[in-house]
This record gives sequence, C-alpha cells and structure tokens, in this order.
Amino acid sequence: MTNHANRANTPTRFYVEPGVWGLRNVFVNLFYVRNPDVPTDPWVLVDAGLPGSGPKIHHHAQELFGADNPPAAILLTHGHFDHVGGLHYLLEQWPDVPVYAHPLELPYLTGLSAYPPPDPTVGGGAMAAMSFLYPKSPLDLGARVKALPDDGSVPFLAGWRWVFTPGHAPGHVSFFRDADKMLLAGDAFVTTKQESALAVWVQKQEVHGPPMYFTPDWELARQSVERLAGLMPRVAATGHGIPMRGEELSRQLTDLVENFEKKAVPLHGRYVGHPARTDERGVQSVPPAVAPHIPLWLLGAGLALVGGLLWANHRNQQDEADYYDEEEYE
Repeated sequence: MTNHANRANTPTRFYVEPGVWGLRNVFVNLFYVRNPDVPTDPWVLVDAGLPGSGPKIHHHAQELFGADNPPAAILLTHGHFDHVGGLHYLLEQWPDVPVYAHPLELPYLTGLSAYPPPDPTVGGGAMAAMSFLYPKSPLDLGARVKALPDDGSVPFLAGWRWVFTPGHAPGHVSFFRDADKMLLAGDAFVTTKQESALAVWVQKQEVHGPPMYFTPDWELARQSVERLAGLMPRVAATGHGIPMRGEELSRQLTDLVENFEKKAVPLHGRYVGHPARTDERGVQSVPPAVAPHIPLWLLGAGLALVGGLLWANHRNQQDEADYYDEEEYE
C-alpha cells in the first residue's frame, strides 16, 4: 500500500504488518493483534469502533481467528465514542474477556464522568462542525474494565508496550512493538485531516495532529506527538486514516513535531491556551464554550458526506470477501 492511497483503492479491512490487521469502521480504525511468530498465541482487539459496529467487528474476528476463539482482551487507546461503540455487543458475545485502559481513562469507562465537551468551532470542516452531535455520555463497563499494568507491558502481547500519550484524551495511550517499530498511535496523531468530511471521504494520506474538536489539552498533545516521534516508528497505524510507513512517515511526523503549533493547534478555540482540568476522578473544570459560527451549508455538507461514508462502507463489506491473501491468515 503506497503513501498516496485513497478510498478508491483501500478496503475497509486491511493487513498492516505481520500479526496486525485493521478494520475501518466508517471513519475510525480498530485493530486485531497477535504474536506473528506463534499463531496459537492469544489475540487482542485494540479499540471497538462506532456505536452499532459490534456485529461487524465480531464477524471479522471470526474470519481471522475462528468461530470459537475470542480475544484474550480488548485494549483501548482511549474511550471516545468512536473507539468504544461496539463494546456492549462484543462483551455480550465474549463474557469472559476483560477490557484494559489507562487509569486516567477509567472515570469515562465506569460512568463517573463525561469527557470535556467537544469544540465544534475548530478545524473548519464538517466533521468538526457536527461534533456537538456526537455521543457524550460516559460508558459504564463496571468491573469489566481494568487498568493497564504500571510497568508498560501489554496484556497478552509479548514484545509490545504501551506509551502514555495524553492530550486528545486524559488517559490516551499508544501501543508500540519494538522489534519492528510498529506503532498503533490511536488518535495521538492521525493520517488524515479528520476535521474535514471530504478528507475523510477520500482518505487523503498525510500526518495530522489529533482531531481538533475532541482535544482538550494541546500542550499535552504536543508532548505526546514528540514522544511518539522519538520512537522513530517504521509503520504507524492510527485511529483515523490509512497506515503510513517508511521515509514519508518519518518526514511528515518530524515536520509535525517541529511545526506543531502551526499544523495542529487551531488559531482559536475553547481549549487553546485553556486546557480542561482532569484527574483520576474525571473532569474537574473546563473553560467556557466559544460561541459557534457554523454555516448551515457546512452542517448539511457534513451530514451528506457522512451518509455517503455509511453507504460506501456497506458496499465495501459486500465487495471484500476475497481481499485477503490466505497466507496472511495463517
């Protein structure tokens, strides 16, 4: 897959690297991961897509790993609605499977706190403008959700470690495999301009900062991108966009670090210079909302393009049965 891929030639199900497969759920990615050297080792699911995505995620897991082979765990980069939407269905299908997240994400996964509200005034695109409509209520997984190990290890995935990358969410983490520098970045940075419904539609591949409308702490977000760039990833699969690799990834990620204020941080916005305050109990304070000035045509365009994404996603599901080379499943 080239760094100039677009929606026309990228299926919703995709092979990333040995032991890593991806699924694009309308406009967000999730990943299936196992040890590539020992196919009998357990596998894990990283993130859980949009609301209503559970059956699709479950079906694809059966295609990859067999009908009676649930994951050893579900790992969350963070708990925003587009990364946890399939959890209720999946946990019903897999009643013994635990969920892991960073301790600072637990308030938003146990019903204690809602996230800081989104800011629809940033980014200048339809996806951002519609963010005030996105689900905001906290998820309550009860005792099913556990804290990731303090030592940075990843449950059931030898050779991987989790990296603390807050800013887009208080307890956001990324996952890194040192042996081949494979990075699952979540939304710490992404590889499409997620604020724009048009960019999401065509899947233009380029490194961007975290989605602006859901990022409540820009200084922490900058530090997190710098931390990930310091790992010198060879391949980066992110929460939004097409995986990137090689010299182009390195060049664009370095450019994002060096020009983060210009390329990632909005000029104005609710959280620009005024981060939300959070702790282990959840949100403690947020700055006042900025009065939105969102043209009706932009909202209409966003709704139309999201409708198109849903339609295209349905069509792709019908067309991809033969996408994988059988060797990639062995």
